[in-house]
Amino acid sequence: MDFKETLAREPVILTEGAVIERLKRETGVALDPLTLNTGLIYDPTGRRLMGDLYADYMKIGATSGLPMMTLTPTWRANPDRLAKAGLAHTARVNADAVNFLLGIRNAEALRHASIFTGGLMACQGDAYRPQEALSADSARTFHAPQAEALAAAGVDFLMAATLPAAGEALGLARAMAATGVAYIISFVLGADGALLDGSPLAEAIRRIDNGASPAPVGYMANCVHPAAFAAGLVAVHSVDPSATRRIMGLQANTSALPPDQLNDRKELDTMAPEAFAAAMADLHRRYRVKILGGCCGTDHAHIEALARSLAP
Repeated sequence: MDFKETLAREPVILTEGAVIERLKRETGVALDPLTLNTGLIYDPTGRRLMGDLYADYMKIGATSGLPMMTLTPTWRANPDRLAKAGLAHTARVNADAVNFLLGIRNAEALRHASIFTGGLMACQGDAYRPQEALSADSARTFHAPQAEALAAAGVDFLMAATLPAAGEALGLARAMAATGVAYIISFVLGADGALLDGSPLAEAIRRIDNGASPAPVGYMANCVHPAAFAAGLVAVHSVDPSATRRIMGLQANTSALPPDQLNDRKELDTMAPEAFAAAMADLHRRYRVKILGGCCGTDHAHIEALARSLAP
């Protein structure tokens, strides 16, 4: 099955856990302040260390028998940041990042597993400062080159993650929709059911579904604790039950602290893998959330525990 068929038919899909945070916390490799982990694909040591993290996540998916989504190291690989970081043009860097991940996925041990490669994108500015967000029209123009580059490189889907504002999310959706590749929009969601810019999630979903063609295959949240996500879902359902049916996934933090307080935090604020897995499995049972994985504070042990709790 291709990605859209898998999304429609499978009750559970795993995603990877933290990558950028683990590189900072566990490896000591230097991340570029503009592009973070993208440039590591050109550094032998960084490429090996990052590849090991991705391979560990993929092996969990293969062993569990669950389909799995992995995301390219391109969260900050937009044209503006790449140019300022002195990297090659957008199409080449994004294609190299896709090929890096495909090379891991196509290793002999993983070749027959259901592992899908997603082209990861982000907002133009700080993900926790919605006042820096672009307008919808500006965002479509700004993000189109990266969306086109990732699609041309052969990703199974596109995903824009850690989005704080509805306007830029709409522009991103339009840029991704124009490629013809299936895509997902993932917000930072508060316990009140609103984005960081104050937009109610139900309203943002309606705006994007009506303003981008084709619409996203679904919506997610990331960089949010499972309890805050659950509260946000309840808030959204109370306003518009139909909107909750469009919310299909969560890459969760292990900390209940606000996401902006976790950014650059030196001490790890986490929870045990089993407790994390239980909280995520509860979201699946209670709210039919089918895409489940990790963000800040998670590692392979958290995703392994999650796979054990969800595997048939």
